[in-house]
Amino acid sequence: NFNENSAKIYADFGLLTSDKAITTDLKEVFKFLLDTSYKPSISKIWMSPFTTRKELNNRIDNEIDIAKNGGNGYLFFKMNSLEDKDIIDRLYKASQFGVEIKLLVRGICCLVPGLKGISENIEVVSIVGKYLEHARVYVFGNNGKNEMFIGSADCMERNLDRRVEVIVPIQDGDIKKTIETCIDLQWH
Repeated sequence: NFNENSAKIYADFGLLTSDKAITTDLKEVFKFLLDTSYKPSISKIWMSPFTTRKELNNRIDNEIDIAKNGGNGYLFFKMNSLEDKDIIDRLYKASQFGVEIKLLVRGICCLVPGLKGISENIEVVSIVGKYLEHARVYVFGNNGKNEMFIGSADCMERNLDRRVEVIVPIQDGDIKKTIETCIDLQWH
């Protein structure tokens, strides 16, 4: 979405990095784009249709385990659409175990927040403004050691299973703070 037309109406995050693990993984993405029979070998990024669903599931399950063991499970997802049934069911399960879940969903949201016994710990906010809010951010509390990711995939079956999408970890503390400030402002 970075081109001269969309740049006038889209708000998004992008990452410029020289991190060797990330750039090596991105080479694998491009090898796959050139030859879809190629099986990419990636280690740091998430790539749909290969690893994104599994990584999301594992991290949501980790937050459930943290909550089960008396910790503070926490999830914050910012995306355009949430319609994948498996992810929604997993978020409901996380809510039932006491994981605090905040979802900033601009468009389609098939999850119903605030249902007694099902989604009491889930809040959903949508913002629509002058600019098409396009960024995807995934934050996992990880027992106080927040993990943050940005990328192109929404929690939609097509984005997780049928398209090439990439999600990358944000490890730099200053970048994390900048993104946290943005999503906090948007949440409020």
